[in-house]
Amino acid sequence: MNEPLEVVLRGVTKRFGGRLVLEGIDLAIGAGQTVALVGPSGAGKSTLLRCINGLVRMDQGEIRVGPHVLSPGSAKNGAIWAVRRSLGMIFQDFQLFHHLTALENIMEAPLRVLGLSRHEARRRGMELLNRVGLADRHDAYPQELSGGQKQRIAIARAMAMEPRGLLCDEITSALDPELKGEVLAVLEDLKRDGLTLILVTHEIAFARRAADRAVVLADGLIVEDGSPQEVFEKPANPRTQRFLRQVMGAG
Repeated sequence: MNEPLEVVLRGVTKRFGGRLVLEGIDLAIGAGQTVALVGPSGAGKSTLLRCINGLVRMDQGEIRVGPHVLSPGSAKNGAIWAVRRSLGMIFQDFQLFHHLTALENIMEAPLRVLGLSRHEARRRGMELLNRVGLADRHDAYPQELSGGQKQRIAIARAMAMEPRGLLCDEITSALDPELKGEVLAVLEDLKRDGLTLILVTHEIAFARRAADRAVVLADGLIVEDGSPQEVFEKPANPRTQRFLRQVMGAG
């Protein structure tokens, strides 16, 4: 397994039309940390995650992912592709290829991007399926799997590229409590490997259990940053207090 990596944001700003979505975000995430990004809908959490891996181009600022630096002009210098190799991304809606089996979904990128032989890609795919508890469903198509199983396949697919960290965008929001537990168990296993994990979530219990650190975004700004216990039990910022009252009845 590759060493985890540090992610540092400096002055990251993003507008969509006339709307300011992220306003000068400064954030440093240590190598191997698990950070939960929480806050009200529309706060900019998913946009921030997409800026980190280059799916959304920031208007101002700089993002450093290990040795790779993204800036507003990064599309021209190839840094985005280096970042995407370093950080896998997992989405709320799984984004599996419906015409491929679970194993084929995992094999696809190692075959096409890494140039692995089919034998090696299959071996790696079966190892990852076993790790997420789905080796017996290797030949199942996405439509034959539950939501929790699809999400575990999506995690395995991201891990097939041997990333040094993962970006997870609301990956449990569409799942019932039992299936959320399946996915959380996989993430906790990856955390023990020392991967850098950045999780966007509305699930406070999930963030409290899974994260080393909670960062609250509201109105495009970081309004709170600390341990989950500090942020969720003794929030200092009135905006955090209001958000927590809405989602969990906290003071």
